[in-house]
Amino acid sequence: MYSAEQVAELLGLHVRTVRTYIRTGRLRAVRIGKQYRIARADLDALTGRPASAPPAGTPALEVSSIVQLDGVDRAAADRLATFVLAGVNTHHDQARPLRVQTVHDEERHRMKIVILGDAAGTAELLRLLDAVLHGDNDLFSGEGDRG
Repeated sequence: MYSAEQVAELLGLHVRTVRTYIRTGRLRAVRIGKQYRIARADLDALTGRPASAPPAGTPALEVSSIVQLDGVDRAAADRLATFVLAGVNTHHDQARPLRVQTVHDEERHRMKIVILGDAAGTAELLRLLDAVLHGDNDLFSGEGDRG
């Protein structure tokens, strides 16, 4: 997943031009918080590059996972979304990027994280998420913000 700024740099465009492409539907993107994320396939579709296919004889494997967390307030959901996106952006295999979307239901205090991608990357992100949720890190108490 690329940010609008990264796409602008890759294409030699101004970031405002990329955002205009997104708003007009010329470039497909997902809005996560206040930022847009653009999948490699969507960038390829814009530039006319053919989508990369897996080598012949290799079955295509994509995992879709939905993680649901109950009892999550807005502040904790924002912190967790930032953490998850940071984990995705540092994903080691750029040829098989993970696509992640987070949603927070304020009324139900529920957060959902939707993950699409290869099995290894998804498993790595789920392990990271599990470690954060079960670790002693004050994610849900808000104490981590007090420094």
